[in-house]
Amino acid sequence: MKIDIQSIHFDADQKLLEFISKKTEKVLTFYEDIKSADIYLRLEKDAEKENKVIEIKLNLNGTAIFATERSSTFEAATDLVIDKLVAQVRKFKEKLVAKAS
Repeated sequence: MKIDIQSIHFDADQKLLEFISKKTEKVLTFYEDIKSADIYLRLEKDAEKENKVIEIKLNLNGTAIFATERSSTFEAATDLVIDKLVAQVRKFKEKLVAKAS
């Protein structure tokens, strides 16, 4: 799976990029035909503490699965968004299996 990470209006450090890549690759254990992942990291200029936003778009065969999450750290937001994506990927896979049978 090709992973493209873009940090918008700031430079993400290598440790964070590796953490996000590693977590994103875990989604492959639920569905192997994911072609690529487009990941966007944003710092919102809110007064709130939860100003770190991560958006992930998984590109499957002709289908895209998208999730976004915000938290006080990018690591926490990544964990939350990966949980959402895993649930969506499982649902997508179940639909494929139901169509096939």
